[in-house]
Amino acid sequence: MRIILAGFGTVGQALTRVLHKDEQRIVQAYGFRPQLTTIVDSRGSCFDEQGLDIPLVLKTKEKYGTVAKYPGSGHRNDDSSRVISDSEAEVVVETTPTNYKDGEPGLSNIKTALSTGKHVVTANKGPLALAMPALLELARHRNLQLRFSGTVGGGTPFLDFAAKCMPGERISRIKGILNGTTNYILTRMETSSLTFEKALAEAQKKGYAEKDPTNDVEGFDTAAKIVIIANWVLTKGISLRDINITGISKITPQKLRKAQASGARIKLIGRIEESSVSVRPEEIQAEDSICVPDTLNALTFSTEHAGDITLIGPGAGGERTASAIVRDLVSIRKEYAV
Repeated sequence: MRIILAGFGTVGQALTRVLHKDEQRIVQAYGFRPQLTTIVDSRGSCFDEQGLDIPLVLKTKEKYGTVAKYPGSGHRNDDSSRVISDSEAEVVVETTPTNYKDGEPGLSNIKTALSTGKHVVTANKGPLALAMPALLELARHRNLQLRFSGTVGGGTPFLDFAAKCMPGERISRIKGILNGTTNYILTRMETSSLTFEKALAEAQKKGYAEKDPTNDVEGFDTAAKIVIIANWVLTKGISLRDINITGISKITPQKLRKAQASGARIKLIGRIEESSVSVRPEEIQAEDSICVPDTLNALTFSTEHAGDITLIGPGAGGERTASAIVRDLVSIRKEYAV
C-alpha cells in the first residue's frame, strides 16, 4: 500500500514512527506493507517510489524543519494538492493543521485525492466539519473510502464502535465530553478553585492547550467532532454552521461550586438530539457515566433496546491518533485489497 502523507507535524511524525516500528507486524497480521512514498509539509515535499527512509526523513525534519531537505528528492514550496495529484499511490493520509474557517489546505487535499482515485484517511477535523456530506458523496461516487477514525476520540474507537458494534440498533441520542483540554480546565477549576485564566495557563504549561486555545475553549473542536458523529452515525447531513455553540470561558469557580453542592459537575457537553445539535456547558450529575475527570473523553449512545452505552478513553495525542489512522488503513486494505 503506497501512501502519501500530507502534513508532517505531531500526528504525521507519530504515524511514520508507528508504521516503521510495526511494519512487520502489519505485514504478518494483515497481509500488506504500508509504504510511505511521499511526504508533504508546509515548506516542501520528498518522494521515493521505493519507499522513503523513515529514520532519515525524521532526522531531516528535526534538523531543518522541513522534509524539503531530504537528500536527493526533496523539493521546496510544493503545493500539496499538486503533489497529491501527480503522485502515484493508493492512499492519502491527511494530517495538516485543522482550519475551521475554510478547511484549507486539508479540504483541497482530500478533494484532489478522491478526484484522482486515491482513498483518504484523515485526522483533520476542519474539512469534515465544513463539508462532510459533500466529501462522503464524492467518495461514494468514485467508489473510494474516506475514513476518519482519528478525528473523534483519538485512539478510543467511538466511531468504529457505533458503526461496527451496533448494527440493527436504533441510536436515538448521543451526548458526551469530546475535548480533553476543556475537561482538564473545568476539573482544575473545580478541585482547586482556580479561575478560568489560571486553569488555562496551567493546561498550556502542561501541553494540553494550544498557545491560541480558542478552538478548544470556545467549543469549536467539540462541535466539529459532533458534526462528524452526527453525519457518520446518524446520517444527519449537517455542518458546523448548524450547531449552537457555547464555550467555557464564562464559567466561574462560583458556578462550579453551586453545581457541586447539588451533586453535579459542569462539563462541556456535545449533544445530538432528534431535532437539535448543540455544544454548551451543562450540569451533569456526578454519578452519570460520562462525568469523567481531567483529560478523559466519554461518549454515551442512547439506544432503543440496549439502553445507554458509554465509552470512556483518552481523546488525543499523536501516537493515539496514529493508531486510529493505522486502524483505518487496515480497514481500507480489508475492503479493497489494494
